[in-house]
Amino acid sequence: MMKNIHTLNTTATPPPRFTYPFCYEPHKLCKEAAAMVREYIRDNKVLRKDADSGKMFGVLVVELPSNDGDKQSSIAFLAAYSGLLAGRNDWEWFVPPVFDAQRKEGVFKMREVEISSVNKQIDTISNDTETLRLRRELATRREEGRLAVEKYKSVMEQAKKIRDMKRMQRNIEPDVATELTRESQFQKAELKRIRKLYAAGVARAEEALKDVDNRLESLRRHRREMSEDLQKWLFGKYEMLNAKGEKRNLVDIFHNFNGKMPPAAAGDCCAPKLLQYAYLNKLKPLCMAEFWWGESPKAEIRRHLAYYPACRSRCLPILSWMMRGLAVDSNPQENTESQFLPVIYEDDDIWVVDKPSGMLSVPGKIRRESAFDILKAKCVQGHEPLVVHRLDMETSGLLIFAKNAAAQKSLQRQFEHRMVEKRYVAVVSPVPKKCSGTISLPMRPNPMDRPRQLIDIDGGREAITRYEVIVEDGKAACVALYPVTGRTHQLRVHCAHRDGLNCPIVGDALYGFPDKRLMLHCERITVVSASGMRQEFFSEAPFTIPLQK
Repeated sequence: MMKNIHTLNTTATPPPRFTYPFCYEPHKLCKEAAAMVREYIRDNKVLRKDADSGKMFGVLVVELPSNDGDKQSSIAFLAAYSGLLAGRNDWEWFVPPVFDAQRKEGVFKMREVEISSVNKQIDTISNDTETLRLRRELATRREEGRLAVEKYKSVMEQAKKIRDMKRMQRNIEPDVATELTRESQFQKAELKRIRKLYAAGVARAEEALKDVDNRLESLRRHRREMSEDLQKWLFGKYEMLNAKGEKRNLVDIFHNFNGKMPPAAAGDCCAPKLLQYAYLNKLKPLCMAEFWWGESPKAEIRRHLAYYPACRSRCLPILSWMMRGLAVDSNPQENTESQFLPVIYEDDDIWVVDKPSGMLSVPGKIRRESAFDILKAKCVQGHEPLVVHRLDMETSGLLIFAKNAAAQKSLQRQFEHRMVEKRYVAVVSPVPKKCSGTISLPMRPNPMDRPRQLIDIDGGREAITRYEVIVEDGKAACVALYPVTGRTHQLRVHCAHRDGLNCPIVGDALYGFPDKRLMLHCERITVVSASGMRQEFFSEAPFTIPLQK
């Protein structure tokens, strides 16, 4: 047997259908294979040192081709890592890359050298002594002009105050009034002259830099074109197989899927590498899983040894192609069964419902009944609920819908101006280090792995959460969460992130570890009614908090 095909001695029964890679509970076979991969990493000092800084690994359990006379096929597994591991993509215990762009004498590396040469030219010109002198000269002229304009504006402001005081005097002489007007007109003209004077100096400095900037722009444009051509060439070399034996390169796969070029590193994630190797070697894929090893990235939330779905931006188009011909599990999030939606308050303006975990707030991309759908069925024909806010599908608790446009506008204004008071309860593990506090971590969507969110201190939107520990037992804690802002996944991210509580909510498959359900519930919400009175609604958490005071 080849060194990267590993025997799996197990009594577990293979699943009837292949793993749906974007939402799954790891099969027992995958857990057994992952345990062997973890042991291999722990025993290899070189690999572990790099993996400890954070790396995604994957396993694919396969059925080996049966030999003549064998009545029972044997089961094995393949292992892979995303991108490079300890600077290499060819560690023999793992499957190889779909296309090896790291070969020193290969076309990719040679063209990278050419692009690096252009980079050096750009750096040389940018850091040339004369270029730097010209840029300093331009900066000086701009600053001199700014200071001169500000200084004269200050003179004008003082002069205007004096003129205004004189104009307020009774029986002002006509000649004096005329002179004041002339002074104002003169100063405005003088300001224009100063601006024009310094603008001419700036223009001369810009003209001196024009040739340099044109050369730099030409080189940058050439570098961009070279990079785009190289990426297109590279993605054309990634010829992905599917279970039918068909072959298609990444450029065509992404073009047919969304009309775009593949993102960087497409094809180098675990799942495509594993399936490609299985197809090439006539191995039947049975189930697959990916797990994280090591530290979490600063912006993202990854837990050591936690299982994660395949990323959507890179892998959804690729795996949609590669799984053609496989019998694949359906998306477990899709569910056509109806759920009960308790209405805890209703008047002429609003509904307040107690949404169960697992129900969408509004219709989404997956086939699943939503709170909106259920309330719409209660409306007369031609009318429907009006959305005010949302809860994550996994989050339970209070959700408000409006019955008319005026109520919707009023409530949305209250949310926008942070007039709505909300209290959530959650079970987190481990126990927070502080019994109360405020978390302020700006957030933004992760465009490469939606719906996951990122912490972005510089470019994220403000996100603030207050919290207090209610009870704890040394292993887990029940906390009250008060969101000041309302970003997507805010409470989940603020609880899980290492700069927040660093205590993920129990059952959070995205940012922590999966469980029976996400232990997060919107317990209380307070709004202002159409009559101007405060209305408070309450819903007891449907999950038992396994803690004692």
